[in-house]
Amino acid sequence: MTPAPEFDSFSSADDEGDSVREGAFGEAAGADGAEVEAPRAHSGERALASLNVAQQIADLVLHRLACGEEIRVLGITGPPGTGKTTVAQLVAEILEGAAEVEVAGIAPMDGFHLSNAVLDELDRHDRKGAPDTFDVWGYAALLARVQAGDREVLAPDYRRDLHEPVAASILLPARGVVITEGNYLGLDAPGWREARERIDFLVHVDTAEELVYRRLIARHEAFGRETAEAAHWVRTVDAPNIALVNECRGRADAIVSADL
Repeated sequence: MTPAPEFDSFSSADDEGDSVREGAFGEAAGADGAEVEAPRAHSGERALASLNVAQQIADLVLHRLACGEEIRVLGITGPPGTGKTTVAQLVAEILEGAAEVEVAGIAPMDGFHLSNAVLDELDRHDRKGAPDTFDVWGYAALLARVQAGDREVLAPDYRRDLHEPVAASILLPARGVVITEGNYLGLDAPGWREARERIDFLVHVDTAEELVYRRLIARHEAFGRETAEAAHWVRTVDAPNIALVNECRGRADAIVSADL
């Protein structure tokens, strides 16, 4: 693991000219990791990279299905800033379209953010997005219910306008592939291990660390932080989380690169 760069020397825009973390459909991630509307259109190169990653993942899934494997839960993981939410949406479209694979829906790990009130009570609000700011046991229980496949399941989502999780927002049918995405799906820690056990096929998305840091700084700036404040947050909060995620990449079943 290479040390985090000197953030203060970074431009707030990444090498592709993005002012915020954006997805192929013109979305960006907020300071707490939820997807929010981007203030400007996405660059074609970034969109192509997301589509390339999604196609790699879809091809891996199709190969396994063709070999007779059962995949009820597909996991997509990687550090913040890798575009996992957009990639998950694209994978669902590819599988349902070209491959005609039934996709039940997408259940994001971010739906299990602790509420702001609980974060305040636990004195963890200033670390929102770290592993212990999620209801990991609730997440593992949801995946277990999905795996049971005996009835439809309601999953929570994260409301970007409220900066809060909202229960029972996503309906997941009893049949089909459920895609789940988030930072800590491969984490080797209590609760996260149990969640990992319920993911049939886990893919880690690799992105150059310097590019990830640039995107994260730009993300925080887009939501009102000054550059120095944004760099401090990335250095003290985001960087340790990135290191933690990358240390667990070996627990994934496959690794794909987000770099063109």
